[in-house]
Parts: sequence; structure tokens; C-alpha cells
Amino acid sequence: MKLMIAIVQDADRSNLASALRRAKIRFTRLNTVGGFLRQGNVTFLIGLEESQVESTLQIINEHCHEREVLHRPGAGAMHPDAYVSPTYVQVGGATIFMVDAESYRL
Repeated sequence: MKLMIAIVQDADRSNLASALRRAKIRFTRLNTVGGFLRQGNVTFLIGLEESQVESTLQIINEHCHEREVLHRPGAGAMHPDAYVSPTYVQVGGATIFMVDAESYRL
């Protein structure tokens, strides 16, 4: 038994949730915020049997896409008057943690 924790971009949440439902994979969805860009994410908590792990990873891979966004950092804490130029950064895809689960009850 596994607990998959998948953190995905807010833009991918609807497509991923629909795909998981079609595959009859149950999940809990939590709205979260990333620490670096401070943008909205969604964290999916998914209880799985070992046999479901690979197919679930494939679904996530198919529905969570990388994209480039413009990051506009605020002024530095040490130098509040300093200008920090905006930078394009890659975001998206999915960050996945897999944890052994002792039990899973509905």
C-alpha cells in the first residue's frame, strides 16, 4: 500500500483530476502555495495498491506539463531599494513523493 503525494500546478489540476476519476483512482485534493514563486499549486493525496503505482504515474505525466513563467522577485530583504530583474523560470510537471502506507480505509 502506498500514499502518493503529487504537487502539481494549478493550471493542470482539472485535467489531472478528470483523468484520475476516469481511471477510478480516488484522491483528496488540497490547495497549496509554493514557497519559491508563491503561486497556487494543488496537492493530490492518492492511496494506491502497488499494482496501481505505474499507471498513476503515467496519468500524472500525461496531464501535468512544464511551462515557462516570468518570475518577478521582490526587493531583497538586505537591500530593499535594490532592483532585481525578472527572470523566466521553468515550472510545472509534478513533484511526487511516495510513502509506504500501513493501512488505507474508506
